[in-house]
Amino acid sequence: MDAIAEVEQQALTEIGGSKTTAELREVELKYLGKQGLLTGLLRQIGSQPPEQRKSFGQQVNEAKDRVQQIIDERQQGLKGGEQAERFQREAIDVTMPGRPVAAGYEHVLQQAENKIKAVLGGLGFRFHHTPELEQFKYNFAVLNYPRDHPAMDDQDTFYINDDLLLKTQSTSFQGHVFESTKPPFRAFTIGRCYRNEAVDRTHSHTFHQVDAFMVDEKVSMAHLKGTLGLFARAMFGENVTVRFRPDFFPFVEPGVDYAISCPFCSGEGCAVCKQSGWIELGGAGLVHPNILEHFGIDTERYSGFAFGLGVERIPLMAHGIDDLRYFLENDLRFLEQFR
Repeated sequence: MDAIAEVEQQALTEIGGSKTTAELREVELKYLGKQGLLTGLLRQIGSQPPEQRKSFGQQVNEAKDRVQQIIDERQQGLKGGEQAERFQREAIDVTMPGRPVAAGYEHVLQQAENKIKAVLGGLGFRFHHTPELEQFKYNFAVLNYPRDHPAMDDQDTFYINDDLLLKTQSTSFQGHVFESTKPPFRAFTIGRCYRNEAVDRTHSHTFHQVDAFMVDEKVSMAHLKGTLGLFARAMFGENVTVRFRPDFFPFVEPGVDYAISCPFCSGEGCAVCKQSGWIELGGAGLVHPNILEHFGIDTERYSGFAFGLGVERIPLMAHGIDDLRYFLENDLRFLEQFR
């Protein structure tokens, strides 16, 4: 019986000296595990006198229960202390400002597109998504292109097959709108276009265009000039004016190219406008009657205007950039300037 008391007292001493739950677990295994010291005493029952075996086994079990109870109590105390220490170590001051979250920023071309969408949307034009992989009929046929037009040549256009191509102009969205919408309407799109051109500082095989058109009763060149004037002033400043000069495009009649007075020199002449005082933006004109008739629109009642320009022109002028290749080269030294 003295051996039981001695092992129990030894266990209680080591339990009291345990400073962590890990150390306490080792003590528990040492005395109460399958090979533990107290558990091992049960294997000595057979060596006891017959009249003492029952009492010996009972006292060993009672000693194990007492040790287990002390271990459980000690474990609760140690856990509470460890949790308090952890809470102290990991405490968060909710009054402190948070860490800034790393975030991306819009590409300079996306910024230009957002501004175009805001301006044209404010003028009542509805935005339309259009595919980059386009059908031949929408890109050329329904836009009044003659069969021998050079733009259809393989050396100018990326053909996928006889019917599909990478769209060469955002004007191709007109056919989609005509098929799904009846006049009156105002519509515009912004999209990526492709042409088989050698890449240099002013040309690329991949570029972005905005194209807008309106069809309603009695639409005239005056409406086109007024709309382009509002658009130009919203995009480039209140002091710019718009200039029209005759030009030819298969999908408009009459056709014009339009320019704005240079916003950098107020039309006096500078390096940006090459001393001319004007900066050309794109092409425009009244929607060709052949296009309206192709989609069953009464040309005696309805007419329309259309205009388009390259999106890259806007940041090129706004920031004095002299090479459009920078836009698509993913050079962060360049792109981070337009956060």
